[in-house]
Amino acid sequence: MTKIAYLQCPTGIAGDMCLGALVHAGVPLEYLAENLEKLGVAEEYNLRSEKVLRNGQQATKVHVDLTEHHHHTRHLSDIENRIGAAELPPRAKNWSLAVFRKLAEAEGAVHGIDPQQVHFHEVGATDAIVDIVGTCLGLDWLNVDRLSCSPFPVGGGTVRTAHGKLPVPAPATLKLWEMRSVPLYSNGIERELVTPTGAAIAVTLATDFGPPPPMVLGRVGLGAGSADLPLPNILRLWLGEGTEAEGHSHGTHAAHSHGETVAVLETQIDDLSPQAIAYTSEALFEVGAVDVFAQPVTMKKSRLGTLLTAICHPEKIRDCETILFRETTTLGIRHSYQSRTILQRELQAVETEYGPVRMKVAFSGDRIINVHPEYEDCAAIAKRHQIPWLDVHRNALHRWYLSGNPTQHSPQSGRG
Repeated sequence: MTKIAYLQCPTGIAGDMCLGALVHAGVPLEYLAENLEKLGVAEEYNLRSEKVLRNGQQATKVHVDLTEHHHHTRHLSDIENRIGAAELPPRAKNWSLAVFRKLAEAEGAVHGIDPQQVHFHEVGATDAIVDIVGTCLGLDWLNVDRLSCSPFPVGGGTVRTAHGKLPVPAPATLKLWEMRSVPLYSNGIERELVTPTGAAIAVTLATDFGPPPPMVLGRVGLGAGSADLPLPNILRLWLGEGTEAEGHSHGTHAAHSHGETVAVLETQIDDLSPQAIAYTSEALFEVGAVDVFAQPVTMKKSRLGTLLTAICHPEKIRDCETILFRETTTLGIRHSYQSRTILQRELQAVETEYGPVRMKVAFSGDRIINVHPEYEDCAAIAKRHQIPWLDVHRNALHRWYLSGNPTQHSPQSGRG
């Protein structure tokens, strides 16, 4: 069954509220502290939690107490390097990088600068690093496959920031909402209810915003905010398992699939030969791109050009951008983040009359969804025996079905 998490935000969301909800739901604070130490900023803060009451309801408050002499302004590259170098669980690392890059994208748009040039003040200080990476660690520890989120209350009034007094919602928060077309409403509370850090976590990791998805509810984590408000200032984290209806309504399978965040890099080129684009595509795959494709487009002055797109995991963005700048004539690359769901898959070998061929088999639960011979194996056999590739492909499929492999299932996770 798919493990689902739902963030219910009646009084908004902030990074410390996310940590509180996760700890309340069972994530050990010691586990978070141990992994956060790998970021090399442990001397800059103290991490602690306590049970508190908010309008008579008990919740968990996590405190990130900064030490007196450690207040840093950091660029995105510094944060990326720290996260990249830390030995964190792969999903937690990928999610953390994606959240910070989304936050940098929003701040850069607000200030009219490149995301890499953004000075992270309060949103990128030590407490935000702890909030974001800690939240991603907690969601990974809980084995969450998919995160959904409620609409956000807009809040009101003003807030003091490194850029002076600003209206609520803060400009970066508003930009993050705009990026995902997040549904909003007013609960009448004139305070900052959604911080940029909280917005970045939800906007990056949540697959959808709205009512709770169909689920069998297992437990609820309650994360307390700092202020006393007319409503209980509590972020509620619902944890449960997806139902059959949930799987069908989202076009995904209820078991043996998982979600992840990927980066989409795009650039349009009108002055490069097709041979160079082909070479660039191969180089992108070599450095870790998940997929690369090119499309014909009409550019300014009616010039025919090529839209080159590379899909990669967030930690591979720099490697792919290096290839694109080095091998093409582009002067700029756009990147965005998308969520994708992946079926469980495994490789099974089948013996053909020409030799062994690996078969990529995709599952949903115990049901086989798709079977496809590996292209490279078929191509090698076709060249070796001087026979059509299509004949090898058909023979491999025929032998696989004859072998009884459809009933032999011991899947292992895969990526594609």
